[in-house]
Amino acid sequence: MMLVGRRVVLAAMLLASTACQAGPPVKPLPLRLVADVPLGQPTSRYDYESIDPKTGLLFIADLAESRVLVFDTHTNKLIKTISNIMHVHGVITVPAQGRAYATATGTNELVTIDESTFEIIQRVPAGHYPDGLAWTPQLNKIYVSDEHGKTIAAIAVAKNQLLKLIPIGGEVGNTQFNSADGLIYSNDQTNNELVAIDPAKDIVVGRWKLTGCVGTHGLQLDPSRQLAYAACEDNAKLATFSIAEHKLVDLQSVGAGPDVMAADFAMKRLYVAGESGIVSVFDITGSVPSKIGEAKLADNAHVVAVDDVTHRVYFPLRNANSVSVLRVMEPKL
Repeated sequence: MMLVGRRVVLAAMLLASTACQAGPPVKPLPLRLVADVPLGQPTSRYDYESIDPKTGLLFIADLAESRVLVFDTHTNKLIKTISNIMHVHGVITVPAQGRAYATATGTNELVTIDESTFEIIQRVPAGHYPDGLAWTPQLNKIYVSDEHGKTIAAIAVAKNQLLKLIPIGGEVGNTQFNSADGLIYSNDQTNNELVAIDPAKDIVVGRWKLTGCVGTHGLQLDPSRQLAYAACEDNAKLATFSIAEHKLVDLQSVGAGPDVMAADFAMKRLYVAGESGIVSVFDITGSVPSKIGEAKLADNAHVVAVDDVTHRVYFPLRNANSVSVLRVMEPKL
């Protein structure tokens, strides 16, 4: 199956460029292996994943095979495969609704999944090449990174209706909701800017340059401290931006091709997973992150999710000894 998208091309370039590189890690990862759980035949690409803390269900986007895998973190078993989500990229769980949402770039849709039946119950247009997802609880709206359309798609999920395509200006990276100020934040990765959207009006209300960060794709917010972490895909940096002060406060190196990030706020850890397979782990106790581990986990280990109750960390790996697996790890204490 032919895959399209900037990150797929970047991943291929990174794998080629790092194949002949060698060298010690900065520090061993502060993680230990719990299990490699088989997910079936190798796939050529996984993308985002999301845990529902109420049910313990982990939803994994298998982009190459156009399906969402459902993994039970309580039993460590794959329990369901949901097909017919063409070129699925983003996935997010909404526990209050008992729903999971996924973006299908092959059909340019937002797909709604019932978590109790695992049936697809709704589809709605979501721009051109929909990717990352954010949910606003007060307004019951989903915001979709319309990556190639250079907009954010605002969708009323109760009505299953596309409300507006909000112009961002450049290619859109990841999108997240900030519970502290009620705004949606997204990366404009063409112009290397963090953009704020007011979901009540569906308009851009702020835009800030992330100087020194090139290819701002991944995004992780820390609402309690009003910080935004941006993964600089093209120059392997992690940028830390103060939302309260509207300024960049830190910039430091990570593994090549940083993509998906996940935070365990209870343990004050930030995980940055790269297209190169390098995972960087930061302590986020202070005002700026402190790197506590960095090493290659596996080829193309660019997807990560963390359970902030058990503190287990989940990496779907597309090919590990001729099978795809979900690598389950936990912190070394």
